[in-house]
Amino acid sequence: MANAVNESAIKKLKLLFTVVDRNKGEFYLDVLSQFEVNFQTVINGTGTAKSEILDMLGLNNNKAVVISVIREDLTDTIMQTLDEKFRTIRNGKGIAFAVPLSSVIGVNIYRFLSNNQM
Repeated sequence: MANAVNESAIKKLKLLFTVVDRNKGEFYLDVLSQFEVNFQTVINGTGTAKSEILDMLGLNNNKAVVISVIREDLTDTIMQTLDEKFRTIRNGKGIAFAVPLSSVIGVNIYRFLSNNQM
């Protein structure tokens, strides 16, 4: 009975933003899908730096912003995994941050986002 209570307990959610080069967006979608992420989307982004500065630094302005809804209890593990990928994948550098998601409208939506099938 105790296991059933723990499994159906409310799990807090966070909104994770991962900003990477546009050609790595699909790769990071796959990385994040390992962590019971049921909702992700990618938005194409463009930075504000002038092209002359980017050329001089060898950078590009085309970014993918991966937005994922994650469970709070998985945040540290996900961030560690992203940090490792940012350091080890060729041209895979990026930034990631998570913010608390304070409310969700509807029990079924919450169950889907938290991967909590009560």
